[in-house]
Amino acid sequence: MARTRTWAIIALAGALSVSLAGCSSTGGKRAEDARKAASAQGKAAVNTPRWTFAMITHSGDGDTFWDIVQSGAEQAAVKDNINFLYSHNAEAQQQAQLVDAAVDKKVDGIIVTLAKPAAMKAAVARAEKAGIPVVTVNSGSEESKAFGALTHIGQDETVAGEAVGEELNKRGRKKALCILHEQGNVGHEQRCAGVKKTFKGTVQNLYVQGTSMPDVQSSIGAKLQADSSIDSLVTLGAPYADTAVKARNDAGSKAEIDTFDLNAKVAAELKDGTLGFAVDQQPYLQGYEAVDLLWLYKYNSDVLGGGKPVLTGPQIITKDQAAKLEQYTKRGTR
Repeated sequence: MARTRTWAIIALAGALSVSLAGCSSTGGKRAEDARKAASAQGKAAVNTPRWTFAMITHSGDGDTFWDIVQSGAEQAAVKDNINFLYSHNAEAQQQAQLVDAAVDKKVDGIIVTLAKPAAMKAAVARAEKAGIPVVTVNSGSEESKAFGALTHIGQDETVAGEAVGEELNKRGRKKALCILHEQGNVGHEQRCAGVKKTFKGTVQNLYVQGTSMPDVQSSIGAKLQADSSIDSLVTLGAPYADTAVKARNDAGSKAEIDTFDLNAKVAAELKDGTLGFAVDQQPYLQGYEAVDLLWLYKYNSDVLGGGKPVLTGPQIITKDQAAKLEQYTKRGTR
């Protein structure tokens, strides 16, 4: 009788275990489905207060890289019930004024780039004094902590440049031209310095007027015509890669063109062999995580990174990976 009772208890426990597991699985799936549906309909997945976050970048008009950053930030804002404000200006003083304007609006959090840190320092300090948490993104990783930001999200530009130099070595290149399209941008300087650090060949910097693609094309073309020993061009932004291709073709050069950053055009040209490789720093992730980390800080006082930058790159993308990533670049998330 005791043995019968024991087996009955075991059977009942097993049945309850299966039943509870099934309920948990079903409930989890339903919750996930509900979350996805809410996101698709533009509804928040949380019930926290509707805070306002402002993102202010150094982007110029028409830069596809920043379209991707903004897209990631907006997606996270929907999920986190955030009122998201985006503004940008390529001129550092104007960018600083946009930060000041966000402080005056008494926003609940600020996301900012530090391409030209000295010009941004006072504006960031004003936000800190007003008690507004700040996350820096993309550029200014070395200054972020000193300026009082919670954390920095992006790639280490020097490390990214070093990765390019190492990749050029693997490809047997001897002379590279590093094309800087925004003078005074510390991140761009760090990239080219990183290339020089690891590349066994020769690296020359070429400064171009990035706001004018015809000027960029003519500057690159003139350099290639003057120096036929250049066997690789490194552009520091995806939109400039295709312009470099046109300049190379016009100059009759056989130099390989490689680039920082990824977009649909770059993915297609990697796939067909027009470009050699690209360095992806995942801009969608930078925007998404910046909003998410501010939300986590406001909701739970969470801070990621332990005082160090939260890295989103670099990742070297070649023809082999381009086909897989092309679908994501077409929808604007890579």
